[in-house]
Amino acid sequence: MVRYVYDFQDGGRDLAGLLGGKGANLAEMTRLGLPVPPGFIVSTEACRAFLATGEEPEGMSAEVSRHLAALETGAGRLLGQGDDPLLVSVRSGARFSMPGMMETVLDIGLNDDSVLGLAKVSGSERFAWDSYRRLVQMYGSTVLGVDPALFDEAMTLLKDAREAPDDLHLDASDLAWLVETYKSLIRDETGRDFPQAPAQQLQQAILAVFRSWNAERAVLYRRRERIPDDLGTAVTVQRMVFGNLGPDSGSGVAFTRDPATGRPGLYGDYLPNAQGEDVVSGVRDAVPLAELEQLDPRSYRQLRDHAQTLERHYRDLCDIEFTIERATLWMLQTRVGKRTAEAAFAIAAELVQEGLIGADQGLARVSGEGLARLMFPRFDTTATGETLAHGVPASPGAAVGAAVFDSAEAVRRAAADEKVVLVREETTPDDLPGMVAAQAVLTGRGGKTSHAAVVARGMGKVCVCGAQDITVNAGARRFTARGGVVVEEGTVISVDGSTGDVYLGPVPLAASATMRYLESGEQADSVVCAVARALDHADSVRRLEVRANADTPEDAARARRFGARGIGLCRTEHMFLGERRKLVEKMILARTDADRARALEALLPLQRRDFTGILEAMDGLPVTIRLLDPPLHEFLPDRTDLAVRIATAEATEQQPDAHHVELLAAVNRMHEENPMLGLRGVRLGLVVPGLVAMQVRAIAEAVVERTRAGGSPHAEIMVPLVGAVEELRLAREEVARVLTEVGEQTGSLLHCPVGTMIELPRAALTAGRIAEEAEFFSFGTNDLTQTTWGFSRDDVEAAFFSAYLDKGVFAASPFETLDREGVGRLVRIAVEEGRAARPDLEMGVCGEHGGDPESIHFFHEAGLDYVSCSPFRVPVARLEAGRAALADMDTSDSR
Repeated sequence: MVRYVYDFQDGGRDLAGLLGGKGANLAEMTRLGLPVPPGFIVSTEACRAFLATGEEPEGMSAEVSRHLAALETGAGRLLGQGDDPLLVSVRSGARFSMPGMMETVLDIGLNDDSVLGLAKVSGSERFAWDSYRRLVQMYGSTVLGVDPALFDEAMTLLKDAREAPDDLHLDASDLAWLVETYKSLIRDETGRDFPQAPAQQLQQAILAVFRSWNAERAVLYRRRERIPDDLGTAVTVQRMVFGNLGPDSGSGVAFTRDPATGRPGLYGDYLPNAQGEDVVSGVRDAVPLAELEQLDPRSYRQLRDHAQTLERHYRDLCDIEFTIERATLWMLQTRVGKRTAEAAFAIAAELVQEGLIGADQGLARVSGEGLARLMFPRFDTTATGETLAHGVPASPGAAVGAAVFDSAEAVRRAAADEKVVLVREETTPDDLPGMVAAQAVLTGRGGKTSHAAVVARGMGKVCVCGAQDITVNAGARRFTARGGVVVEEGTVISVDGSTGDVYLGPVPLAASATMRYLESGEQADSVVCAVARALDHADSVRRLEVRANADTPEDAARARRFGARGIGLCRTEHMFLGERRKLVEKMILARTDADRARALEALLPLQRRDFTGILEAMDGLPVTIRLLDPPLHEFLPDRTDLAVRIATAEATEQQPDAHHVELLAAVNRMHEENPMLGLRGVRLGLVVPGLVAMQVRAIAEAVVERTRAGGSPHAEIMVPLVGAVEELRLAREEVARVLTEVGEQTGSLLHCPVGTMIELPRAALTAGRIAEEAEFFSFGTNDLTQTTWGFSRDDVEAAFFSAYLDKGVFAASPFETLDREGVGRLVRIAVEEGRAARPDLEMGVCGEHGGDPESIHFFHEAGLDYVSCSPFRVPVARLEAGRAALADMDTSDSR
């Protein structure tokens, strides 16, 4: 029979898949001997079984009853009974941290009778009724589905009537009245009474947590973080300890290092006379954790010691939730803490230096996505004016956008391509869609452990919390800042998550310290030094080479400074733009072979000069030059514009410009309904005489020029859009002819490898044949994705991708992260068949996926030799190529 329930003593952190992260870590802390209130865990298997059938799995209820009985025996109390009732909490706990996305119910076991017993044994009537009102509120919203705003409204009305600034100023009779009001709300909204039976409260709370796995906000968070939907959540049932018993009690959240900067030391927030939910919700302003040392020195020292134990044990930044019950410290949760990109690099480097982890583990704990964030520009503080407000710098970066005051408005404006900043008094899990849509989050309350801060750090969003200089009036859609400045909705503000400053209007940007290091080698601070060490180690372990997509000498030089080991894609069509477009027009409009030859001859020296500069910038490294790819009509004026000009001239009885008439005739002649599947790529070279020869000659002469200048050029020639081996054979014959001709004319021995792009499904499926003629493959995954899915990238992303992402058709745009099942399978087929036909066949990728961290791991697994990406993504690719090699080694070791 399947087992569904486990005591804390039965598990450990290695069982996170079964017990969830929260439960597994509670079990681990129990094994370490830390003060953890006892409890048990209902497994993720039980959740999956419930979600599949809608009913409790057979035997689960009996197991829960047995473990509850053992908990009661250990405590010497019964759930919700007698003068000293046992109370429990019910909390969600998925394998991967999803802060605030699922449900929690505290104080289960309280009812109209046991609240009196709790008041008696605690000696505090107010505490008992405060705990009861919390249970009724949480149970009503979580289990019974009552709108939480109704409970908040009742609380606000009572505080206003009593002129109480917060709930601490309400007395026992006020809270007893609130309990009855909450129960009436439940009855009015659901037609049911709040249940008095503790066993029913427990059972229904467990099932409500299971159901919350599929709540809208939880689903959205999983899609954002790419957490699988089929994992389910565990449920932790734990004996309650109380932080709301008076001034010698409280709750807090601690980090073993600063999650924003990575600096060592105990960081966090503490809220006296409060339960844990009060800390993360921001309902009251917490005090810095350092103040606990004055309030309760003994508990602070114990917490510090336990934090050090956990960091050494986990060998990482730990996030800790704790409660102090009448000067007794209890540890309620730990997990590896979410952190900013700055903190990730700093912490990894320090743990390596401290000898807690090795360099490989340090590299595994940072990411290319984090490095990309560090490369983003920061505000130019020399150009900023007076700040509107200052708060807690909870998640760094610089963001500019229009202030909005609710999640729906943030989503609406972002969908219209407007950049927004979500401004709230404090955020709740229901604000997640707005947080995803916004460039930054600004709150009037909360600290580094508030909901807004934790979720923003996890998503890499800029966030400033606890900006006490602002008064948010969400109903009026405005906030008031320093000096009485009123900021209405739609007003542009700038939020600096690194300093906590907020400015009115847009603030100019400047290069980040990380970008300055990549450009010049300047190691300005500890984070940059940590980045440098991580990149150096990645370079030492990676198998994949990293090249760049670059079309100019300037881009090539920048890519080399960023660590590129060559150019994987040089697009020749970019060299035909600007003033050179007129020469391309002449080639297209040529009526005779001689006219076309003259136009190509005029283009030749310009292309040769471009290639010479790029080869010089990448001297000694491979430069893969793609022959002309797009349809020729793209180099002509717009068809509609030409037609309008001619029609306007005729309507005014003027003679149309003859050149315009000639151009329109050419555009009409070359017009295609679907040009991306028409006359382009290798097809152009086969039907337009002299086009391939001109480009190859320019490449060959550039190689000769660089060689004579003492350089070491390595040019490779890539034929685009090949679908049949015969196309490549014909193109290669032309290339060989021109190379031989230039070699004889210059007395040089020229060898430029000739390969092709694999960007059509047919090319991938016939890769074995194509490899007979190709010296290298480069996967053009942009076109391969388009032609495999039948998507037109220019149209579909705006048309329906957002709906597809919302509906879960795919977890990420297939143009951003490679589709492993479809496009990835074609890549694997081409790699296998290509290498079978030609074992020394070099293979790389030059589509946008070459700079995507997740895709880089796939390309490593598939056996490619290199990835090529834009210059600014080269450092990201270097880092992820190293991480992919380490992941591959871990997989090999496990096998």
